[in-house]
Amino acid sequence: MCGIVGYIGHRDAYPIIIKGLRRLEYRGYDSAGIALFDGQDINLSKTKGKVEDLNKKAEKEISTSGSLGMGHTRWATHGVPDDVNSHPHYSNSGELVIIHNGIIENYESIKKELIKRGYTFKSDTDTEVLVNLIEEVKKQENVKLGKAVQIALNEVVGAYAIAVFDKQKPDEIVVAKLGSPLAIGIGENEYFIASDASPFIEYTNNAVYLEDEEMAIVRIGKEIKLRKIKDDAIAYPNILELKMNIEQIEKGGYDHFMLKEIYEQPRAILDTYRGRLRADQGIVKMAGIDEHLEKFMNANRVIIVACGTSWHAGLVAEYIFEDLARIPVEVEYASEFRYRNPVITDKDVLIAISQSGETADTLAAIKLAKDKGAFVFGVCNVVGSSIARETHAGAYTHAGPEIGVASTKAFTTQITVLTLIALKLAKEKGEVSESNFHQFLTELETIPSKVEKALESNPLVEIISDVYKDSTNCLYLGRGYNFPVALEGALKLKEISYIHAEGYPAAEMKHGPIALIDDQMPVFVIATKKGHYEKVVSNIQEIKSRKGKIIAIVTEGDEQVTELADHVIEVPETYESLTPLLTTIPLQLLSYHIAVMRGCNVDQPRNLAKSVTVE
Repeated sequence: MCGIVGYIGHRDAYPIIIKGLRRLEYRGYDSAGIALFDGQDINLSKTKGKVEDLNKKAEKEISTSGSLGMGHTRWATHGVPDDVNSHPHYSNSGELVIIHNGIIENYESIKKELIKRGYTFKSDTDTEVLVNLIEEVKKQENVKLGKAVQIALNEVVGAYAIAVFDKQKPDEIVVAKLGSPLAIGIGENEYFIASDASPFIEYTNNAVYLEDEEMAIVRIGKEIKLRKIKDDAIAYPNILELKMNIEQIEKGGYDHFMLKEIYEQPRAILDTYRGRLRADQGIVKMAGIDEHLEKFMNANRVIIVACGTSWHAGLVAEYIFEDLARIPVEVEYASEFRYRNPVITDKDVLIAISQSGETADTLAAIKLAKDKGAFVFGVCNVVGSSIARETHAGAYTHAGPEIGVASTKAFTTQITVLTLIALKLAKEKGEVSESNFHQFLTELETIPSKVEKALESNPLVEIISDVYKDSTNCLYLGRGYNFPVALEGALKLKEISYIHAEGYPAAEMKHGPIALIDDQMPVFVIATKKGHYEKVVSNIQEIKSRKGKIIAIVTEGDEQVTELADHVIEVPETYESLTPLLTTIPLQLLSYHIAVMRGCNVDQPRNLAKSVTVE
């Protein structure tokens, strides 16, 4: 949530920053702003609304010249979303300007002290407090901007990624990070600053990702100066070569990023197991597991922590791990995990799942588990992200950039990685025979083509979506491996169409939700032939007898459910534990088409952010 873009170099900063802010729109925001230095003055423009609104406003009201600038997209925390509370923010003197992601928790006490010293505030934000604190430190301590930022940050409590500019130091920008991501792109006599690499990928493929409690001074014509905020120790930048390309972050002819990413899933799943799965040799090779195999083999239990869609992937993994590897698994909301004083020991393995690798609640759970002595394994998509750095070991999903706020390919690639881990552990523990292991690997290799087959249901799904687009409530039901898919299907519909939807285990329907069913209630039932099929058929009959509208996801060739349901969407047959990779596809398409038909912003649903970097 929130997005930072900055530039200092030899090019015009304005088009780079505006384009960069557009690239970060996926993160979710409610206002935007930009500050440019033209050699004499800081020109600032900001507005409630979208980046396009900012572009139109800025071109009318300020000079857009200059080769240094900073831009921001804000997701409101302190203060309502409006022009005044939008970033960037000036200090009282007008000499300093700042952009900030995160939350300063002790801003009120700092603000009171600054008011006593004569400072005034135009906004309700914690960010304006921070920039004035930096100004006060700079003045009282008689230090340069970099040192003032360091001293000020040692006085604040909270999370931040910041970029600060001082009009008196026109050749540098100071940046710092704690708990919120920040990357520095390194070009030829130029630097780019951003929340992730997407704003600068066409200019350079070299980047430094700041670690927590690190700050950097980027100056034209000089190397990055990196220091630890706490003790001023010199840090040395680790320059990474980015694998992302510009085509991956464009829509590629699709109307929306979400639809593009739904259709990318065959390739994404293939890329996730490519090099790890060798069915012909009967091998699953994963460095993060191989190097720490004893930790998994000797674990008393596996604890999975995640949020949102990643939590649903964790629920699928619970079935897979316990079924195949016979390891006890607990799946926890990361946002609740550390607040209930959990019992964790050095015999536990914690698996943290996050698309972005920056989810604040999941990072907090990781730190708690590490403090208790647990071995922590990360599953994420973004190379160099905080979770990738904080965990003892891990595995990337290799899904490619996911721009749409509602996760799609993140879900299926996370399940793919977790399935590989479960299979490898099952083999090592002797819980699966050699022949069954080979058969499972061979079947997993067919999943990308079967996902392509599932995607062929799109025209039918669009027709069904038109029937139910005006519904006010929906129910999603599944059993076993597909209970989490029901939860995920309901979440997708809620996220992007704003229709209230709930997912339930099918057997739980008669313990309450059945009271909701009437002839106006669409009920989406996952009824594949593998696993509890007859039980699900009974649940469908219970719905039908109460005149509910039944939309069923079934295995190809199904006859029994087809006779009962109002609408049927077929998916290819596969092993029960792999069905979530197929049954989720029509539910993703359904939520997408309903949202489009309702006129919703599919890629940027209201109030949501792609990467939730605050609690």
